[in-house]
Amino acid sequence: MNIWNYQKLLSQRLLQWAGISTALGLVMSLFGVFWRGVGSQFVGWALINAAIAVGGDFAAQQRRATHADSDTPKSYLREGNNLRRLLWINAGLDILYMIGGWWTTLRARKPWLRGVGLGVILQGLALFIFDLFHASQTPTWPWEGGDPR
Repeated sequence: MNIWNYQKLLSQRLLQWAGISTALGLVMSLFGVFWRGVGSQFVGWALINAAIAVGGDFAAQQRRATHADSDTPKSYLREGNNLRRLLWINAGLDILYMIGGWWTTLRARKPWLRGVGLGVILQGLALFIFDLFHASQTPTWPWEGGDPR
């Protein structure tokens, strides 16, 4: 799979996760104050993830359309390395989100706010797994199986 198709797949998967998060968040909101707090984070993060998925896909399509060398090994390598770097940075941010959620959960006195903290932890963990998996799978060469050299 070339990098352009991989970026499309990544955007589709993130958009699917946004849909799942929205559905879970709405269901959670039916079960009391604590779960409303958790659900609020699922829905809120879903909106952000959907925007990132759509925006990322649009940006990748624009880069591919405007660069004359977009289907060369050099371009695949550049795009793949940039995407991998971005996913690793996001994985680091996901850890910070989880720490923030943990801190909120421990400090909060109100059930809703404890739910918010747990929601941040769960969303951060899901995105951490998402980012690590996709960073490890990011292609940098147009050939299946990597560099033919």
